[in-house]
Amino acid sequence: MYLAQIAYALKTGDTAEIRRLTAMALEEGVSPEQILNEALIPSMEEVGQQFRGSEIFIPEVMKSARAMHGAIRLLQQKLVYSPKQEKTVKILIGTVAGDLHDIGKNLVSMFLTAKGYEVINLGIDVPVEDFVWAVRKHKPHVLAMSALLTTTMPSMLDTINELKRVGLRDKVKVLVGGGPVTKQFAEEIGADGYGYDGKAAVDWVAEHVKI
Repeated sequence: MYLAQIAYALKTGDTAEIRRLTAMALEEGVSPEQILNEALIPSMEEVGQQFRGSEIFIPEVMKSARAMHGAIRLLQQKLVYSPKQEKTVKILIGTVAGDLHDIGKNLVSMFLTAKGYEVINLGIDVPVEDFVWAVRKHKPHVLAMSALLTTTMPSMLDTINELKRVGLRDKVKVLVGGGPVTKQFAEEIGADGYGYDGKAAVDWVAEHVKI
């Protein structure tokens, strides 16, 4: 019962209700993983599909994203600090230079965080040198780059080339995504993976990153 209600609260963007229902579900013994995998992720997937089909628009997506964040804050301690997860995958994420769009990137970050991964969000308009510096500093398992403009997509290739130049390319897997980005483009620039949305990114990390 709780899972269907949580999913509906997310789709309607009701943050107060989703927090109330999530807290009740946890008290009743529903696992964080079940809430995430059977309510939050499928419901947010549906929101994303409606947005791509122009059935809803950015304000509705933002309301749902805030609601999901409210639920995740209740789940996060249990998901991230579970005794089973002494080690966790570290992911560096950011929107490339010249691109100020962050909704999609933040949703992907939220999905990854909810699955228990350590996510370092560099924000928007991240220059090549900042990505490279952050890879050197944080030593992530994955570098995830987002672009929503075709004019900023080449920065992904520039970042990969710079990682090669400084000897860091083989130290990190590169995952790319964003509205105009395709699997073919990801392959052409030498990225390791392509995630068209948050769930796809989570699935890719789960399949390709082992620690």
